[in-house]
Amino acid sequence: MKSEKVSGRRKAARDFYREGRTIPGYSFFDFIHGYVYGRWPYFYIGIGTGEHRLAGVFRRLFNLVSHWFSPGGAGSNGGLTFADTYHGKVVSTESASGLVSIEQEISLQDLEPIIPYAAARDIVLKNPDHIVALDCPCRSVRPDPCSPVDVCLIVGEPFASFVLEHQPDHARGIDSREAVRILQAEHERGHVHHAFFKDAMLDRFYAICNCCSCCCGAMQAQRNGTLMLNSSGYLCRIREDQCQGCGICETSCPFDAISMVEEIPLVRDEACMGCGVCVDRCAADALWLERAPEKGEPLEIHSLLAEAAAAEGKKGAGGFPINDVQQT
Repeated sequence: MKSEKVSGRRKAARDFYREGRTIPGYSFFDFIHGYVYGRWPYFYIGIGTGEHRLAGVFRRLFNLVSHWFSPGGAGSNGGLTFADTYHGKVVSTESASGLVSIEQEISLQDLEPIIPYAAARDIVLKNPDHIVALDCPCRSVRPDPCSPVDVCLIVGEPFASFVLEHQPDHARGIDSREAVRILQAEHERGHVHHAFFKDAMLDRFYAICNCCSCCCGAMQAQRNGTLMLNSSGYLCRIREDQCQGCGICETSCPFDAISMVEEIPLVRDEACMGCGVCVDRCAADALWLERAPEKGEPLEIHSLLAEAAAAEGKKGAGGFPINDVQQT
């Protein structure tokens, strides 16, 4: 039994490495970084959030190694910041459900209008029906975490198998219906869905995290000025004539973007991420989400697939594709 586990872990690591070798510019250091992240996520996140007692030491060590192995060579970070290489996109429950319900392999590349970071902005789903529920590393490293903890969804290969093989005590395979139930339950708890992208995770989307503002390391970094999270592309708007002045929207906003002034909620657009948590908590139906082009494009997978199909059709008819997205 032990040899079977070792064999399974080795196969998962080999598959991860082989997939990485198909990506231009993906280095052996990127593989090691991704391996450490996937193999010891609770240690990795504990260091990142500062919860681990050796956080300071390992942060300095990691920065030193990154300094020498970064794309620009020694003395350069390739022009990338931490947020460029590891970041999340706020998505609605409907959009998140779409990401865990894809029935075919897809490749959507270089999604700069949607994922406006310098790295890790592709959506490549291989075996998209392979989904794993992982105990949230951010919650797990906290002394008094929110519950439940098994709310991080790893989507597609080689990520799902890698996590399942290396985290057997913290991960379980689920189907898309259970994934949607987890998303809906987390939304009802007032938590935010983030589609996460990471350079060391093959430069692409690999997980949907369901984040609470008290435990989430990315939301903590956002509050401290490291802009790891990107807006959904929407802003909260208020129907003042319907507002009852209860203040629930203020207390429920995960990003502290709403303030009550003389019993009327005011939205700070610069802080609002368009997550929609407040909208579903307003009994008076006084809140709604409005498209805000200045906040970027939404990550709505079915719309992206339709655009990809249209672009391929135009290309096949002798024209040029609208952008560099394709369906496999």
